[in-house]
Amino acid sequence: MFKLMGAAIIIIATTWAGFEAAKKLSMRPRQLRQLKVAMQSLEAEIMFGHTPLKEAARKLSKQMAKPLSSFFDTFANRLESGETTVKEAWDDSLKKIWQSLALKQGEFEILSQFGETLGKSDKYHQQKQIMLTMAHLEREETDALDRQGKYEKMMKSLGFLSGLLLIILLM
Repeated sequence: MFKLMGAAIIIIATTWAGFEAAKKLSMRPRQLRQLKVAMQSLEAEIMFGHTPLKEAARKLSKQMAKPLSSFFDTFANRLESGETTVKEAWDDSLKKIWQSLALKQGEFEILSQFGETLGKSDKYHQQKQIMLTMAHLEREETDALDRQGKYEKMMKSLGFLSGLLLIILLM
């Protein structure tokens, strides 16, 4: 009886772990798409709305889903405090929410580099920087979709099968 319960717990736990790993693979492309949408909205606010950066960030925080909404909210709050530069506010906000994102180090570098140029030039140069960042995010999204297609089902299966292997080894 106890062996059967133990085996069931092992299967449930390893299957759950496999599904969590697969979930992270599926969240990455979704978050990259959301980032691209945020960049497009930021571009529109800068180019056509002539909106100051902190107001644009505040609007984005209301439009985006979590955890990106938290990022833009933190960014807007840091800018409003006036105690920091745009780059520092961007980097601090990015570091604060990074653990809750499913993104990789490459995306962190892209966003960090974008933060270095944010608010330092005229709106046309800023538009070019946004377009460049969106192109990089597009490339990363393609990679994320490829990885999701290749590995998502495998992760789910691997979780279940590793549980079976563990049970066989323990019996």
